[in-house]
Amino acid sequence: MSEDTDLPSPSLDNSIYSALTGPHAHFAQRRGNALRYPADMSPFMALPDHPDEADWTDIAVLAGPGAKVTLSGPAIEPPDGWEVVSRIPLLQFVDDGIAAAPDEEAVGLRRTDVPEVLALAERTKPGPFLPRTIEMGTYLGIRRGGRLVAMAGERLHAPGWTEISGVCTDPGWRGQRLGTRLLLAVAAGIRERGETPFLHVLASNTNAIRLYESLGFRLRLRTANFVLTPSPVMRSGNL
Repeated sequence: MSEDTDLPSPSLDNSIYSALTGPHAHFAQRRGNALRYPADMSPFMALPDHPDEADWTDIAVLAGPGAKVTLSGPAIEPPDGWEVVSRIPLLQFVDDGIAAAPDEEAVGLRRTDVPEVLALAERTKPGPFLPRTIEMGTYLGIRRGGRLVAMAGERLHAPGWTEISGVCTDPGWRGQRLGTRLLLAVAAGIRERGETPFLHVLASNTNAIRLYESLGFRLRLRTANFVLTPSPVMRSGNL
């Protein structure tokens, strides 16, 4: 498994910032150059590629008293006064010829489906999923006996690129490729808009990595999610 350097896409190096200054700008909460999604939509926050001291102060204030700051990128180097609580290695994959196709069983998920979506996410743990996450893009599901048993959807939306996320299947219905079918259906919708699908996966999730590579995704970037805490002085903005 090696990184594919033949797929230039600088907007994906800092994909959250690219989304919040691009197609998802209407969701962005801002203080200076610091950005975040609404707290009930996503925990992700973002800084420019080369943040200065003022940017770090702004994101601490934007996070609010006692809150953690969740950033993503290949290398996050906070200044003095910050503690790195966790660093979760991720791999970023991009579409390099997957067999994207609509699925006749897939149904669009709407706000009225949020309780079921949240319940499925709680059972399957596909990553952060909050009451308004479904507003970040198209989400598709498959039902059995009227019950939602699998879903996949769109999360980050950078210029020219859309992230596939939230791919999960109820434990009782695994082994039937439902999640894979939905992933390919979401990818087909992304391509129809003239964009390219990408996704992130835990570097430790070897089964998922093998699946994505077999579908035609190629590794682009080794990155990580960072959870940090600022000092109380930074949170108050009284530097």
